[in-house]
Amino acid sequence: MSKSKVYFTRAITPENVVRMYNMLGIELTGRVGVKLHSGETGNQNFLRPEFLKPAIENVNGIVVECNTAYDGTRNTTKAHWDTMSEHGWSKYFTVDIMDEDGEIALPIAGGKHLTENFVGTHYNNYDSYLILSHFKGHPMGGFGGAVKNISIGLASSHGKAHIHGVGEPEKIWTADHDSFLECMAEAAKSIMDDKQGKIAFVNIMNNMSVDCDCCAVAEDPKIADIGILASLDPVALDKACVDLVYASEDPGKSHLIERMESRNGIHTLEAAAQLGVGSLEYELIEV
Repeated sequence: MSKSKVYFTRAITPENVVRMYNMLGIELTGRVGVKLHSGETGNQNFLRPEFLKPAIENVNGIVVECNTAYDGTRNTTKAHWDTMSEHGWSKYFTVDIMDEDGEIALPIAGGKHLTENFVGTHYNNYDSYLILSHFKGHPMGGFGGAVKNISIGLASSHGKAHIHGVGEPEKIWTADHDSFLECMAEAAKSIMDDKQGKIAFVNIMNNMSVDCDCCAVAEDPKIADIGILASLDPVALDKACVDLVYASEDPGKSHLIERMESRNGIHTLEAAAQLGVGSLEYELIEV
């Protein structure tokens, strides 16, 4: 079996986000949803709309997001719309809060914990998806990249709690940790089964704080920027990013590595590979 291809450039520019997408040789057709992170108010590290504008315009995309399951400025549709405006997304793009009108359930095949993944009702309004992920650390997941962006990221507010709580939303912050990581993989499985061949992934490795863009007060990054990567395989893509962090010559990498290891972040990718979401084996093609 051939290894998944992951394309990589060290030059972080808006034009190279487009270039990396084009390397994939896929044409996302029909109505294209572009999933990104709108950024919690106060966060200093999230990718700005001006940076992603060429990539979004390249696919004639609609920016899609879902409400959060915790307090903040994105936990209700109204608050999220305000944040979208404040951060400039609705200035440049058509924006869709996908769970504004409720949620639908996608089946999960072969999951250990979950049988359903809950996404916004607007999910089916899109024929294909471009997933633009800011790779960085995360307080619970260890790191966040493509797999997290199609699992927690595409889940409705209730769906996020469903994943975090391992099927019991009321246990959102108290469920077994590794089981939560496995549930992220299971949710990602439902998306890949539904959109295989109609979904592409780009990860941007800059401003890599140990904290997520969902943190209003995030730590400043300690590790130097690494580059932009793209793949049709979200597991291979995230694994390549993890490996590049370890391979970095910047001593500041220890900060991010400690966060990834202390939260057992790699387990999400291991679980996803076991489910057939993607492969841990990849060919890194530097361009």
